[in-house]
Amino acid sequence: MASSLFVLLDDIATILDDVSAMTKVAAKKTAGVLGDDLALNAEQVSGVRAERELPVVWAVAKGSVRNKLILVPAALAISAFLPWAVTPLLMLGGLYLCYEGFEKVAHRLLHGKAEDVVHHAAHLAALARTPAELLAIEKDKITGAIRTDFVLSAEIIVIALGTVAGRELSVQVGVLSGVAALMTVGVYGLVAGIVKLDDAGLHLSRQSNAALAAFGRGILRAAPWLMKLLALAGTVAMFLVGGAILTHGVHAVSEWIEHAALDAARIPGAGTVLGALTPMLANAAVGIIAGLLVVLAVKLFERLRANPKASH
Repeated sequence: MASSLFVLLDDIATILDDVSAMTKVAAKKTAGVLGDDLALNAEQVSGVRAERELPVVWAVAKGSVRNKLILVPAALAISAFLPWAVTPLLMLGGLYLCYEGFEKVAHRLLHGKAEDVVHHAAHLAALARTPAELLAIEKDKITGAIRTDFVLSAEIIVIALGTVAGRELSVQVGVLSGVAALMTVGVYGLVAGIVKLDDAGLHLSRQSNAALAAFGRGILRAAPWLMKLLALAGTVAMFLVGGAILTHGVHAVSEWIEHAALDAARIPGAGTVLGALTPMLANAAVGIIAGLLVVLAVKLFERLRANPKASH
Protein backbone atom coordinates (compact mmCIF):
# COMPACT_ATOMS: atom_id res chain seq x y z
CA MET A 1 0.00 0.00 0.00
CA ALA A 2 2.87 2.36 0.85
CA SER A 3 4.60 1.55 -2.44
CA SER A 4 1.39 2.34 -4.35
CA LEU A 5 1.22 5.70 -2.59
CA PHE A 6 4.82 6.46 -3.55
CA VAL A 7 4.10 5.51 -7.17
CA LEU A 8 1.06 7.80 -7.18
CA LEU A 9 3.09 10.68 -5.69
CA ASP A 10 5.82 10.09 -8.25
CA ASP A 11 3.27 10.20 -11.09
CA ILE A 12 1.79 13.43 -9.71
CA ALA A 13 5.27 14.97 -9.42
CA THR A 14 6.06 13.96 -13.02
CA ILE A 15 2.80 15.48 -14.30
CA LEU A 16 3.42 18.70 -12.35
CA ASP A 17 6.97 18.88 -13.72
CA ASP A 18 5.66 18.42 -17.28
CA VAL A 19 2.95 21.02 -16.69
CA SER A 20 5.52 23.50 -15.35
CA ALA A 21 7.87 22.96 -18.30
CA MET A 22 5.13 23.14 -20.94
CA THR A 23 3.55 26.19 -19.28
CA LYS A 24 6.88 28.02 -19.62
CA VAL A 25 7.01 27.11 -23.32
CA ALA A 26 3.39 28.18 -23.84
CA ALA A 27 3.97 31.44 -21.95
CA LYS A 28 6.91 32.31 -24.21
CA LYS A 29 4.87 31.64 -27.35
CA THR A 30 1.91 33.70 -26.12
CA ALA A 31 4.01 36.60 -24.80
CA GLY A 32 3.40 38.68 -27.92
CA VAL A 33 -0.37 38.38 -27.67
CA LEU A 34 -0.19 39.10 -23.94
CA GLY A 35 1.67 42.33 -24.68
CA ASP A 36 -1.00 43.37 -27.12
CA ASP A 37 -3.76 42.29 -24.71
CA LEU A 38 -2.17 44.47 -22.03
CA ALA A 39 -1.85 47.51 -24.30
CA LEU A 40 -5.37 47.13 -25.71
CA ASN A 41 -7.06 46.77 -22.34
CA ALA A 42 -5.13 49.67 -20.82
CA GLU A 43 -6.10 51.79 -23.81
CA GLN A 44 -9.77 50.80 -23.65
CA VAL A 45 -10.05 51.50 -19.92
CA SER A 46 -8.38 54.90 -20.30
CA GLY A 47 -10.80 57.82 -20.48
CA VAL A 48 -12.95 56.56 -17.61
CA ARG A 49 -13.35 58.84 -14.58
CA ALA A 50 -10.45 58.36 -12.15
CA GLU A 51 -12.64 56.98 -9.34
CA ARG A 52 -14.18 54.43 -11.73
CA GLU A 53 -10.97 53.10 -13.33
CA LEU A 54 -10.37 50.21 -10.92
CA PRO A 55 -14.06 49.11 -10.81
CA VAL A 56 -14.03 49.04 -14.63
CA VAL A 57 -10.81 46.98 -14.67
CA TRP A 58 -12.36 44.58 -12.12
CA ALA A 59 -15.55 44.24 -14.23
CA VAL A 60 -13.50 43.46 -17.36
CA ALA A 61 -11.33 41.01 -15.39
CA LYS A 62 -14.46 39.12 -14.23
CA GLY A 63 -15.65 39.01 -17.84
CA SER A 64 -12.23 37.68 -18.83
CA VAL A 65 -12.54 34.86 -16.28
CA ARG A 66 -15.92 33.92 -17.81
CA ASN A 67 -14.29 33.92 -21.23
CA LYS A 68 -11.61 31.49 -20.02
CA LEU A 69 -14.22 29.19 -18.48
CA ILE A 70 -15.69 28.85 -21.98
CA LEU A 71 -12.46 28.75 -24.00
CA VAL A 72 -10.39 26.25 -21.97
CA PRO A 73 -12.99 23.40 -22.06
CA ALA A 74 -13.65 24.17 -25.75
CA ALA A 75 -9.92 23.90 -26.51
CA LEU A 76 -9.66 20.61 -24.59
CA ALA A 77 -12.68 19.25 -26.48
CA ILE A 78 -11.07 20.19 -29.81
CA SER A 79 -7.83 18.49 -28.78
CA ALA A 80 -9.71 15.33 -27.76
CA PHE A 81 -12.21 14.99 -30.61
CA LEU A 82 -10.82 17.13 -33.46
CA PRO A 83 -7.01 17.07 -33.04
CA TRP A 84 -6.53 17.77 -36.77
CA ALA A 85 -8.20 21.17 -36.24
CA VAL A 86 -5.45 22.47 -33.91
CA THR A 87 -3.04 23.46 -36.71
CA PRO A 88 -5.69 25.18 -38.89
CA LEU A 89 -6.93 27.08 -35.82
CA LEU A 90 -3.36 28.10 -35.04
CA MET A 91 -2.92 29.32 -38.62
CA LEU A 92 -6.16 31.31 -38.42
CA GLY A 93 -5.02 32.81 -35.13
CA GLY A 94 -1.67 33.70 -36.71
CA LEU A 95 -3.40 35.34 -39.68
CA TYR A 96 -5.64 37.32 -37.35
CA LEU A 97 -2.63 38.57 -35.41
CA CYS A 98 -0.90 39.66 -38.63
CA TYR A 99 -4.09 41.33 -39.86
CA GLU A 100 -4.61 43.21 -36.61
CA GLY A 101 -0.98 44.31 -36.52
CA PHE A 102 -0.99 45.58 -40.12
CA GLU A 103 -4.33 47.31 -39.62
CA LYS A 104 -2.83 49.25 -36.71
CA VAL A 105 0.16 50.26 -38.82
CA ALA A 106 -2.08 51.28 -41.74
CA HIS A 107 -4.33 53.28 -39.42
CA ARG A 108 -1.33 55.13 -38.01
CA LEU A 109 0.11 55.88 -41.47
CA LEU A 110 -3.11 56.77 -43.28
CA HIS A 111 -4.83 58.89 -40.62
CA GLY A 112 -3.54 62.38 -39.97
CA LYS A 113 -3.30 64.52 -36.85
CA ALA A 114 -6.65 66.15 -37.62
CA GLU A 115 -8.46 62.91 -36.77
CA ASP A 116 -6.53 62.64 -33.51
CA VAL A 117 -7.66 66.18 -32.59
CA VAL A 118 -11.28 65.27 -33.36
CA HIS A 119 -10.99 62.09 -31.28
CA HIS A 120 -9.51 64.05 -28.36
CA ALA A 121 -12.31 66.64 -28.55
CA ALA A 122 -14.93 63.87 -28.55
CA HIS A 123 -13.23 62.32 -25.52
CA LEU A 124 -13.36 65.64 -23.60
CA ALA A 125 -17.02 66.11 -24.56
CA ALA A 126 -17.81 62.61 -23.27
CA LEU A 127 -16.32 63.42 -19.87
CA ALA A 128 -18.65 66.46 -19.58
CA ARG A 129 -21.81 64.35 -19.85
CA THR A 130 -24.31 63.53 -17.09
CA PRO A 131 -23.64 60.66 -14.62
CA ALA A 132 -26.25 58.48 -16.37
CA GLU A 133 -24.62 59.06 -19.77
CA LEU A 134 -21.17 58.37 -18.33
CA LEU A 135 -22.47 55.12 -16.80
CA ALA A 136 -23.84 54.04 -20.20
CA ILE A 137 -20.48 54.85 -21.85
CA GLU A 138 -18.70 52.92 -19.10
CA LYS A 139 -20.88 49.85 -19.72
CA ASP A 140 -20.14 50.06 -23.44
CA LYS A 141 -16.42 50.22 -22.69
CA ILE A 142 -16.66 47.15 -20.44
CA THR A 143 -18.65 45.20 -23.05
CA GLY A 144 -16.19 46.12 -25.79
CA ALA A 145 -13.19 45.26 -23.63
CA ILE A 146 -14.65 41.85 -22.72
CA ARG A 147 -15.36 41.17 -26.40
CA THR A 148 -11.77 42.08 -27.30
CA ASP A 149 -10.51 39.92 -24.44
CA PHE A 150 -12.48 36.95 -25.80
CA VAL A 151 -10.78 37.21 -29.21
CA LEU A 152 -7.28 37.65 -27.78
CA SER A 153 -7.84 34.96 -25.15
CA ALA A 154 -8.98 32.53 -27.84
CA GLU A 155 -5.72 33.17 -29.72
CA ILE A 156 -3.64 32.65 -26.59
CA ILE A 157 -5.47 29.45 -25.62
CA VAL A 158 -5.13 28.03 -29.14
CA ILE A 159 -1.41 28.89 -29.23
CA ALA A 160 -0.97 27.26 -25.80
CA LEU A 161 -2.93 24.23 -27.01
CA GLY A 162 -0.55 23.90 -29.94
CA THR A 163 2.37 23.46 -27.51
CA VAL A 164 0.69 20.55 -25.70
CA ALA A 165 -1.14 18.89 -28.60
CA GLY A 166 -0.60 15.14 -28.34
CA ARG A 167 0.25 15.23 -24.63
CA GLU A 168 -1.87 13.47 -22.01
CA LEU A 169 -5.09 15.15 -20.88
CA SER A 170 -3.78 15.98 -17.39
CA VAL A 171 -0.89 17.99 -18.87
CA GLN A 172 -3.20 19.78 -21.29
CA VAL A 173 -5.61 20.72 -18.49
CA GLY A 174 -2.77 21.92 -16.27
CA VAL A 175 -1.05 23.98 -18.98
CA LEU A 176 -4.19 25.62 -20.38
CA SER A 177 -5.54 26.36 -16.90
CA GLY A 178 -2.15 27.74 -15.80
CA VAL A 179 -1.78 29.96 -18.88
CA ALA A 180 -5.38 31.20 -18.50
CA ALA A 181 -4.87 32.05 -14.81
CA LEU A 182 -1.48 33.72 -15.36
CA MET A 183 -2.86 35.67 -18.30
CA THR A 184 -5.87 36.98 -16.39
CA VAL A 185 -4.07 37.87 -13.17
CA GLY A 186 -0.97 39.22 -14.93
CA VAL A 187 -2.71 41.29 -17.59
CA TYR A 188 -5.40 42.85 -15.43
CA GLY A 189 -3.07 43.37 -12.48
CA LEU A 190 -0.74 45.31 -14.77
CA VAL A 191 -3.65 47.16 -16.40
CA ALA A 192 -4.81 48.28 -12.96
CA GLY A 193 -1.30 49.51 -12.20
CA ILE A 194 -0.96 51.32 -15.53
CA VAL A 195 -4.28 53.17 -15.38
CA LYS A 196 -3.46 54.40 -11.86
CA LEU A 197 0.12 55.32 -12.72
CA ASP A 198 -0.75 58.95 -13.45
CA ASP A 199 -2.64 59.19 -10.14
CA ALA A 200 0.41 57.85 -8.31
CA GLY A 201 2.62 60.34 -10.13
CA LEU A 202 0.27 63.21 -9.31
CA HIS A 203 0.19 62.21 -5.62
CA LEU A 204 3.98 62.04 -5.41
CA SER A 205 4.46 65.31 -7.30
CA ARG A 206 2.53 67.11 -4.52
CA GLN A 207 4.78 65.82 -1.73
CA SER A 208 6.94 68.25 0.22
CA ASN A 209 9.97 66.02 -0.25
CA ALA A 210 11.77 67.36 -3.34
CA ALA A 211 13.03 63.92 -4.43
CA LEU A 212 9.55 62.36 -4.23
CA ALA A 213 8.00 65.33 -6.04
CA ALA A 214 10.57 65.07 -8.82
CA PHE A 215 9.97 61.31 -9.07
CA GLY A 216 6.21 61.94 -9.33
CA ARG A 217 6.71 64.47 -12.13
CA GLY A 218 8.90 61.92 -13.90
CA ILE A 219 6.11 59.35 -13.67
CA LEU A 220 3.61 61.84 -15.11
CA ARG A 221 5.92 62.54 -18.03
CA ALA A 222 6.67 58.85 -18.58
CA ALA A 223 3.10 57.50 -18.38
CA PRO A 224 2.00 58.55 -21.91
CA TRP A 225 5.26 57.24 -23.36
CA LEU A 226 4.74 53.93 -21.55
CA MET A 227 1.36 53.53 -23.25
CA LYS A 228 2.92 54.30 -26.63
CA LEU A 229 5.75 51.85 -25.97
CA LEU A 230 3.29 49.11 -24.97
CA ALA A 231 1.26 49.72 -28.13
CA LEU A 232 4.40 49.59 -30.30
CA ALA A 233 5.72 46.46 -28.58
CA GLY A 234 2.33 44.80 -28.93
CA THR A 235 2.20 45.57 -32.67
CA VAL A 236 5.74 44.30 -33.30
CA ALA A 237 5.00 41.16 -31.26
CA MET A 238 1.88 40.53 -33.36
CA PHE A 239 3.98 40.28 -36.53
CA LEU A 240 6.65 38.16 -34.81
CA VAL A 241 4.22 35.74 -33.14
CA GLY A 242 1.75 35.63 -36.05
CA GLY A 243 4.53 35.15 -38.59
CA ALA A 244 6.12 32.41 -36.48
CA ILE A 245 2.81 30.56 -36.26
CA LEU A 246 2.37 30.73 -40.04
CA THR A 247 5.94 29.64 -40.85
CA HIS A 248 5.80 26.74 -38.38
CA GLY A 249 2.53 25.64 -39.96
CA VAL A 250 4.21 25.28 -43.37
CA HIS A 251 6.99 22.70 -42.99
CA ALA A 252 8.98 23.75 -46.08
CA VAL A 253 9.11 27.39 -44.99
CA SER A 254 10.01 26.46 -41.41
CA GLU A 255 12.80 24.21 -42.67
CA TRP A 256 14.15 26.96 -44.97
CA ILE A 257 14.27 29.45 -42.08
CA GLU A 258 16.14 26.94 -39.92
CA HIS A 259 18.74 26.37 -42.65
CA ALA A 260 19.06 30.15 -43.21
CA ALA A 261 19.62 30.67 -39.47
CA LEU A 262 22.30 27.95 -39.42
CA ASP A 263 24.05 29.50 -42.43
CA ALA A 264 23.93 32.93 -40.82
CA ALA A 265 25.34 31.52 -37.57
CA ARG A 266 28.45 30.32 -39.46
CA ILE A 267 29.41 33.85 -40.52
CA PRO A 268 32.62 34.78 -38.64
CA GLY A 269 32.32 37.50 -36.02
CA ALA A 270 28.61 38.26 -36.22
CA GLY A 271 27.37 34.68 -36.58
CA THR A 272 25.83 34.41 -33.10
CA VAL A 273 23.81 37.59 -33.50
CA LEU A 274 22.79 36.92 -37.11
CA GLY A 275 21.80 33.34 -36.27
CA ALA A 276 19.42 34.61 -33.59
CA LEU A 277 18.07 37.50 -35.68
CA THR A 278 17.43 35.57 -38.90
CA PRO A 279 14.35 33.60 -37.67
CA MET A 280 12.92 36.74 -36.04
CA LEU A 281 13.36 38.85 -39.18
CA ALA A 282 11.97 36.07 -41.39
CA ASN A 283 8.94 35.60 -39.15
CA ALA A 284 8.37 39.36 -39.01
CA ALA A 285 8.58 39.60 -42.82
CA VAL A 286 6.08 36.78 -43.23
CA GLY A 287 3.82 38.40 -40.64
CA ILE A 288 3.90 41.79 -42.38
CA ILE A 289 3.23 40.31 -45.83
CA ALA A 290 0.42 38.10 -44.50
CA GLY A 291 -1.10 41.07 -42.66
CA LEU A 292 -0.99 43.19 -45.81
CA LEU A 293 -2.69 40.48 -47.88
CA VAL A 294 -5.44 39.88 -45.32
CA VAL A 295 -6.10 43.62 -44.91
CA LEU A 296 -6.37 44.00 -48.72
CA ALA A 297 -8.73 41.00 -48.88
CA VAL A 298 -10.92 42.39 -46.08
CA LYS A 299 -11.06 45.86 -47.67
CA LEU A 300 -11.96 44.34 -51.05
CA PHE A 301 -14.71 42.25 -49.45
CA GLU A 302 -16.09 45.31 -47.64
CA ARG A 303 -16.09 47.32 -50.87
CA LEU A 304 -17.85 44.55 -52.79
CA ARG A 305 -20.43 44.14 -50.03
CA ALA A 306 -21.08 47.89 -49.94
CA ASN A 307 -21.41 48.03 -53.73
CA PRO A 308 -22.67 44.63 -55.00
CA LYS A 309 -22.91 45.92 -58.60
CA ALA A 310 -19.12 46.34 -58.67
CA SER A 311 -18.72 42.56 -58.53
CA HIS A 312 -20.71 42.05 -61.76
